[in-house]
Amino acid sequence: MKSILAALALLIATPALAEVHEVQMFNRSANGPMIYEPSFLQIAPGDSVRFIPTQPSHNAATIDGMIPEGATPFKSKINEDFTTTFEVPGAYGIKCSPHVAMGMVMLIHVGEVAETPLPEALPKKARARFETILHGIAP
Repeated sequence: MKSILAALALLIATPALAEVHEVQMFNRSANGPMIYEPSFLQIAPGDSVRFIPTQPSHNAATIDGMIPEGATPFKSKINEDFTTTFEVPGAYGIKCSPHVAMGMVMLIHVGEVAETPLPEALPKKARARFETILHGIAP
C-alpha cells in the first residue's frame, strides 16, 4: 500500500511535460503555395516545435528582428526534419530561407504576447502573410 501511495505522490508531484508541436512545410497545399501548416502556433515556454519538410526544398529559420531579446536564433538545413525548444517568451517570426520572398513565413507566440512588431525589411508577400496571420488571431 505504501508503494502505491508513493507512486501516486510521485505522479502528482511530477511537473507537466512540455509538448512537441508539429509544423509541416509545403510547396503547395489546400491553403495555398509556399506555406507552413499551421501558420500560427500559441505554445508554452519549454515547448518544442518539430518542422517537417513534407515537400522538398524548405527549411525553418528565425527572422532577424522577430525574436524576443535573449532568444537564440536558429536556421535548419534544407530538407531537414528539425526540432527546437522555445524557452524565452515572446513572438518568433519563422521563414523558409529560399521562399521568404514568396511569403513562406509563420508566427509562433510563446507564452502571453502583447504585440508582434513586423520589421521594415520584410518582403511584400511575407508582410502580407504575417498581416493575415495577425488579423486571424486578433481579439
